[in-house]
Amino acid sequence: MTSRSGAPVVVAVDGSTSALEAVRVAAREAVTRGRPLRVVHAFIWALHGVSLEPAPGAPDDAGFRHQAEQTVADAVAEAGKIAPDLTVTGTVVDGSPTPVLLAEARDAALVVLGSRGLGGFAGLLVGSVAVQVSARADCPVLVVNGTARADGPVLVGIDGSALSTEALGVAFEEAALRDTGLVAVHAWNIPVPPSALLPVADSFEALAGEEERALAEALAGWSERYPDVPVRRHIAYGAPARILVEESSRAQLTVVGARGRGAFTGMLLGSVSHAVLHHSHSPVMIVRHVRQD
Repeated sequence: MTSRSGAPVVVAVDGSTSALEAVRVAAREAVTRGRPLRVVHAFIWALHGVSLEPAPGAPDDAGFRHQAEQTVADAVAEAGKIAPDLTVTGTVVDGSPTPVLLAEARDAALVVLGSRGLGGFAGLLVGSVAVQVSARADCPVLVVNGTARADGPVLVGIDGSALSTEALGVAFEEAALRDTGLVAVHAWNIPVPPSALLPVADSFEALAGEEERALAEALAGWSERYPDVPVRRHIAYGAPARILVEESSRAQLTVVGARGRGAFTGMLLGSVSHAVLHHSHSPVMIVRHVRQD
């Protein structure tokens, strides 16, 4: 997790129901972290050369610019209901949502997004802005998908990659902040050749033992750093995305690295993180950078 001193939690709003729920979650996240909250609306109309003022004869509070400002004001007010003592600021920034939010992420502790905004297409589970920002932001991104809840553990997926190790550290920190436990999932899948039916059981057991040892080693250092966070290890044989999605129904937060060992070059997100982002039953935190300290 970034430790940028004084950096705010940033939440994007566009007037949608999804964005308003993201504001509520972001307000709680800001309080948990002791950070201010910054509400941002990306004002795309300024790029299209349309009139931003009210039409002749229209009320003074009409017009695209005023609507954008009202969207931010409503979001700031909603955050105040959740956390009356929280420092909340709001701003309208000219530009398209993805570039605006990527710029905001450079100086943010966390960016919080709704899973779908007003521009979402029917049939899409998660909007393109959420996917692109999650894959490219310079800080962790929390996408408010599924059900936001205050109970349950923090869930993290581990595959041995550098980013999953970083995600594990973030997950421990999140569990400590929330005073809850951690569920560390390592799912593995190997092809079983039909010609090797007899030795499969012994080989499978040996491999499972290796995977269990690898997970225990990955957790050891972090458990020493966060001794008050109870940990449950979950080794599963099967598709990692499916197992994580199933486990997410009991979690208050799911943490994954943006790309794992099996990611293909050119993909915005790895196949597992992409699937979890779309199907998780809990909010998802995407971790993209490996710290160099």
